[in-house]
Amino acid sequence: MPPAVVTKDLRRSWDEREAVRGISLEVQEGEIFGLLGPNGAGKTTTLSMISTRIRPTSGDAWVFGKHVVKDVHAARRLLNVAPQEEALYPTLTGAENLDFWARIYGVPRSERPARIERALAAVELGSRRDDRVETYSGGMRRRLNLGCALVSEPRLVLLDEPTVGVDPQSRVHVFEAVRNLRAQGITILYTTHYLAEAEELCDRIAIMDEGRLVALGTTAELLACSSASEVVELRLGGPTERLPLLERMPEVERAEQHGSIVRLFTRRAEPLLARICGQGILDQPIVQVGVSPVSLETVFIELTGKELRD
Repeated sequence: MPPAVVTKDLRRSWDEREAVRGISLEVQEGEIFGLLGPNGAGKTTTLSMISTRIRPTSGDAWVFGKHVVKDVHAARRLLNVAPQEEALYPTLTGAENLDFWARIYGVPRSERPARIERALAAVELGSRRDDRVETYSGGMRRRLNLGCALVSEPRLVLLDEPTVGVDPQSRVHVFEAVRNLRAQGITILYTTHYLAEAEELCDRIAIMDEGRLVALGTTAELLACSSASEVVELRLGGPTERLPLLERMPEVERAEQHGSIVRLFTRRAEPLLARICGQGILDQPIVQVGVSPVSLETVFIELTGKELRD
């Protein structure tokens, strides 16, 4: 079996701006594969090329072996997209919205009722099937938006920022729906700019920034890319002027200061703390100490030189 998705040096330019700059990756069948990066990183453009919505400027992409340009109709029959923008009619019921999209996707009339019920069950909206969408919460509309992509029963589902603007409870429902789809053998390509979300949900993650792929792997593999393994956070009595001294300590890989909080990235937290406390290096009293393992955010900052923000 070929991989679910393959891209080779995929590029897309708008006028003179290159939005996607040579993306090469493989998504295996049955996995949840995350594209992680800030808004403007090129995630949606990458999804749009894979889904055949826009043509690449150069490079290639295949969906289950079907080329997205040369075999566009064959590729489209294997996938569906839940876009960031809701594609719903508020005056129709949930079931009526699904029926509309089933017709658009060419689902035979005899199969539509069963497909609609399966889609409603997948996104846990069976009890609200006959309610107008205008009465749904934001999170419910997001889930129905995903359901609309499921009535064609695709092998690959592309989800573009499916939890933006939803409450924590609805986010949990979306996660459950995505995991259930994977349990059924459906491949998920999932874009997000939420670090914790990618870490919790995705089997593998590709980190994107400014149109480029900067790292790819499981969460454990990405964490291993960091030069540090632990983060020491010191809450001081006030801002310190000793940050340059801390940065030169052999145990410190990187140091940063935010007001009275100092973070030290290290592979050896215990000897580092012993030296700081025992030698009186700081010019401010230590109010609180915390030690935590490195996170995906740490890796992202090291790879891109900036924090991941909305």
